[in-house]
Amino acid sequence: MRRLPSIASSLLALAAAAPIFADPAADGSADPHDHVPQEIVVTGALRQSRLDALSGVAVIQGARLDQAIRPSIGDTLEHTAGVSSTSFGPTASRPVLRGMQGERVRLLTDGIGAIDVSNTSADHAAVVNPLLAERIEVLRGPQSLLYGASAIGGVVNVIDRRIPTSLPTEPVHLGAVAGYGSAAHERSAAGSVEVPLGGGFVAHGDGSYDKSDDLAIGGFALTPTLRAQALATAASGLGDPAIAYAANAAQAGVLPNTAARTWTAGGGLSYINDRGMLGASYTHSDSLYGVPVRLATRPGDGEEAPRLAMRQDRLDLRAEVKPGGAIDHVLLRAAWADYRHSELAPDGSVGTTFLDKGIEARLEVAQARRGGWQGASGAQFVNRDFDVIGDEAFLPKNGTQAFGLFTVQQVELGGFKLEAGARFEHTRIAAMPGPAQPQFAAGARRFDTVSLSGGAAWAVRPGWRLGLNLSRTERAPAAEELFANGPHAGTEAFEIGNPAFGIERATSLEAILKGGDADFGLEASAYYTWFANFIYDARTGAVIDGLPVYQGRQGDARWLGFEVEGHATLARLGGWTLAADGLADAVRATISSYGPAPRIPPLRLLGGLEAKSRKLDLRAEVEQVTAQHRVAPNETPTPAYTLINASASWRPWGEDRPLSFTLSANNLLDVAARRHASFLKDYAPLAGRDIRLTARLEL
Repeated sequence: MRRLPSIASSLLALAAAAPIFADPAADGSADPHDHVPQEIVVTGALRQSRLDALSGVAVIQGARLDQAIRPSIGDTLEHTAGVSSTSFGPTASRPVLRGMQGERVRLLTDGIGAIDVSNTSADHAAVVNPLLAERIEVLRGPQSLLYGASAIGGVVNVIDRRIPTSLPTEPVHLGAVAGYGSAAHERSAAGSVEVPLGGGFVAHGDGSYDKSDDLAIGGFALTPTLRAQALATAASGLGDPAIAYAANAAQAGVLPNTAARTWTAGGGLSYINDRGMLGASYTHSDSLYGVPVRLATRPGDGEEAPRLAMRQDRLDLRAEVKPGGAIDHVLLRAAWADYRHSELAPDGSVGTTFLDKGIEARLEVAQARRGGWQGASGAQFVNRDFDVIGDEAFLPKNGTQAFGLFTVQQVELGGFKLEAGARFEHTRIAAMPGPAQPQFAAGARRFDTVSLSGGAAWAVRPGWRLGLNLSRTERAPAAEELFANGPHAGTEAFEIGNPAFGIERATSLEAILKGGDADFGLEASAYYTWFANFIYDARTGAVIDGLPVYQGRQGDARWLGFEVEGHATLARLGGWTLAADGLADAVRATISSYGPAPRIPPLRLLGGLEAKSRKLDLRAEVEQVTAQHRVAPNETPTPAYTLINASASWRPWGEDRPLSFTLSANNLLDVAARRHASFLKDYAPLAGRDIRLTARLEL
């Protein structure tokens, strides 16, 4: 394990020397933890308490976010119920919700899409920044459909303050976070400032920087089977002995080609008064990162070590009006972005370049609450121009336009809450290959999709709700699913789509139980989904240009899963509270006439014990992920693993914390752990032992 840098050592020494056990709550005053957090969910057309939502919802903020922050959004959410990760290295790791990834999971920044190409391939990092997040919300279930028919798996919304929505009460508001992670010698820092200019105007500025080396891992990059294969190749003399050696002895304890450097800068300006607000912002993101190598183990295997140089320029607009009367508020959100990344060879030459320009706009009109009835309706527009240039262009130039209309309505009748939603979406997708791309055919497809959802919840007792949701969803195929046909260096796969794909349809039934108070809480959901024309990529076993072939197919499928999480207060002693928490989730997915769906996470169990006081929180947890032997054709099983983690959070001035420190030790036993949801699980395990220190300041 790398040594902590001197700044981290100094912070630890300061923490050890301070009077951390001095707790004003010990004088008999009320325990600051004796309350139920008011987590208002802003993702979705209707703002409501998390416990009142008729869908699975998670909110990550405050101390929990400080413990969870990683360079990628996928790894930041890894301890959220129902969420796994694509684990394509420490930078390009995207969330997997209920076993679904890619096009079926929407990543949002303050309610608008990321406008990048992370949905195109697992090696493409998402342009969302956990370092600058004020909170992250995860929606699973019917409400996610309000953000597009493609969001059948769910929605992840990263909420920041780049466009100010309220007037600061202080002359200057400052926020900063800095961190160090030993597994990749990761150094990160981010800061933001908000200044009221007078007359209702507020200015915002922010920036972030993150740099890391190759990731330290517990053991070898390759699985034992692949290592044995590489050794046999070297011994036979049929392959390159240097490659076989590198795939074994030289790759113990490190994941090659995973170093990264990312920086962002942004600013915003808002005008705010009692009747609404108008604001705009600009963001520039720049990143250079590598993705794990699919090391060659047999003669003829392709082996590349691409690095990706990415940049994005983005403009955002937010306008909100509160007219009164029958309308509670009208909200307009829009964004334009210009994205590009180039895949670089080891000598620095550009292999393939991805270009994406997009516009997304969303208008919501929320009704004022009348009795127990409230609702919202709106429209959404998306335009995307996408091109891939280079010898390994696996997609032609293409464009996507989508227009959607949606509504969601809720009514409360005594102890019952009823909810219904609908969305219509028209999508046009066109392929426009160049003259040097004979492998692609020009053409356009049009799709009209209708999605409906309905749900009911019953207040079985104060603070507890039992709910049932039924949804019927239609999703148009994405351009990547229709038109792909070629080698892709990033995933080191030969990808083939199908221009004849039809609309994917899903009928889903979900039961939910949630409720509790400060001493005990429980959230549980179970769901069953019937897919027709489910789109999936099947590894055929064929090899083209040294790359495994993944062929897009459609078929009927069944999805069965559950999520449960809860917490309980075990004891109170002086100013301390001892609590336990845990979660469990699992998915079982089967595709007719094919077998188990590929890359489905297995059963996971996580349990933790936490001691809390006004100034100090201590936590220990164990995560057990079972083996996945239920695998798709030509897919390898994944062994079980157990991770042990511990953390301590210190607030020198208490819960109204202008300053806090979080020290965490992750994967204490330095085990070799692999996520089944990853394309590269046999070549790229998770981080080994990782000691992390995070400091946050809010003034």
